[in-house]
Amino acid sequence: MNILRLLFELFIVYLLYKFIFDFIIPVYKTTKQVKQKMNDVHQRMQENQGGPVNDPYKKEPQTEVHKRPAHEDYIDYEEIK
Repeated sequence: MNILRLLFELFIVYLLYKFIFDFIIPVYKTTKQVKQKMNDVHQRMQENQGGPVNDPYKKEPQTEVHKRPAHEDYIDYEEIK
């Protein structure tokens, strides 16, 4: 009976080892790499824009004032028959 218990415990230790080194550590490393790449992309976007990244879905009030063009800008056409 003692040998069966020892084999069972060794099997459990082996399963834990496989779980930790084949699943937990690779997931941790991948998550860390993805997070670093996202931070790099975010930093590059800020450098290119010269400021913080704006939310594309955020509505900002329009500050453009629509001016009427001056009368001199119009071209008067005559109809040719």
